[in-house]
Amino acid sequence: MKTRMLVLLCLLLSTARAAFPLAEATITDLQEQMQAGRLTSVQLTTAYLQRVAEIDRAGPTLNSVIELNPEALAIAERLDAERAKGQVRGALHGIPVLIKDNIGTADQMQTTAGSLAMVGARPAQDAAIVEQLRAAGAVILGKTNLSEWANFRSTKSSSGWSGRGGQTRNPYALDRNTSGSSSGSAAAVSANLCVVAVGSETDGSIVSPSSVCGLVGIKPTVGLLSRSGIIPISASQDTAGPMARTVRDAALLLEAMAAVDARDAATQTRPADLATNYAAQLKVGALVGARLGVVRGPFGLDPRLQPLLDQAVASLQAAGAEVVDLGDVKSLGTAGDPEFEVLLYEFKDGLNAYFASLGPAAPIKSLAELIAYNQTHAATEMPFFGQELLESAEAKGPLTDQAYLDARAACLKITRTDGIDALLAEHRLEALISLANGPAWMIDPINGDPYTGGSSSPAAVAGYPSVTVPAGDYQGLPVGLLFYSTAWTEARLLALAADFETVTQARRPPEFRATLNRGN
Repeated sequence: MKTRMLVLLCLLLSTARAAFPLAEATITDLQEQMQAGRLTSVQLTTAYLQRVAEIDRAGPTLNSVIELNPEALAIAERLDAERAKGQVRGALHGIPVLIKDNIGTADQMQTTAGSLAMVGARPAQDAAIVEQLRAAGAVILGKTNLSEWANFRSTKSSSGWSGRGGQTRNPYALDRNTSGSSSGSAAAVSANLCVVAVGSETDGSIVSPSSVCGLVGIKPTVGLLSRSGIIPISASQDTAGPMARTVRDAALLLEAMAAVDARDAATQTRPADLATNYAAQLKVGALVGARLGVVRGPFGLDPRLQPLLDQAVASLQAAGAEVVDLGDVKSLGTAGDPEFEVLLYEFKDGLNAYFASLGPAAPIKSLAELIAYNQTHAATEMPFFGQELLESAEAKGPLTDQAYLDARAACLKITRTDGIDALLAEHRLEALISLANGPAWMIDPINGDPYTGGSSSPAAVAGYPSVTVPAGDYQGLPVGLLFYSTAWTEARLLALAADFETVTQARRPPEFRATLNRGN
């Protein structure tokens, strides 16, 4: 009898351990616990480090964290000491945050964009947004895996794969992709390996992985957050942004990072009176009287997803919004070729400038050297797919080429003047909505990602903001609803998204199923 009771007790303890006590905890929840003295930043950081060990390194083996910060606990201890003296920096004080491995840190961690060629490369100073996070009291817990070079290496890539980090897996079904390129950030937040994480986007790299991992993701207006110290693709489209389980947490992370930076001229274009206290601007009933336009295409989405979009529209209308059905706005899908031309030119220019910023000790000093490294180390860097995008970019000239100037002008005309701006004005709309993209696809390192559609491009190419929020699921896989509008409208988009989130409560935590095909 005693033996049986002991077995039952062990089973109960095992079950208790399996139920992560911080599951789905928000920044507000954790701050309340720390303020009440029931939790410290050291305890919180330790819990997430253990969670990474149990879920990311072992167990389901998500492979979302490429490197942990050896100073994380020491940072947390210093922040606890500040709190004990009554010094609390703000909402992020003592909160562990993971950041993508293309965001520079001048500490013991590396900044590699997932490439083995960059192992040992450490920038002389933190990226500007990392400086902001540290000043806000965040604990930089570690770096997340990503699609190598932010998914600008091959047309046959498997999102979430890097030479240094391997393949990140989707916590909803482990044989499914996380999308990219902020793959590890998405998987880690969704699996409760951290409270919030930072990703980066050129076109879809925040909102797409957020959508397929059941998260809120914000792609801000280009210039709201500094890009200084972030390994680039495109000067005209790149931006970092928050990834979180709730709109409020994403808003808190966004406002901690938003700042003007002398090192990034784009940040100096923002309105002087722009209020960036985004969490405080989340108002109940934001959807009441809001006039929104639903764009159904052309985004290459499976028609079977339309009922999910219709359900989202019905929820918006029930919450008081007026929704104008714009149908298939074909003009929004015509920026593909000009955008690709712009990215090739800007990638070469920006990457060479980044390499130069690392100084003479940098392991790679040019895009040409990177291409040569990959060729020499093809067994480890190119076991599944090549580097044709790197090679195409290397063939481009300077940003004074007429081909580049024409392509950039075409991008702005298509997505701004004749695109988002025109639709908002013609139909008297505050914002546009679309399904962010289709559900997660199977991981396929041989053939690469299948194109399942996505609506990120109009806002991304325009440099405008977009916010994705869970809208529901398709056969057990999450799908997000994307809100997007003109520049500097983050506060309104977040308010609308938060109201939608409250009405739908669509996020479902992942269950780490091995596959969807076996019913487990």
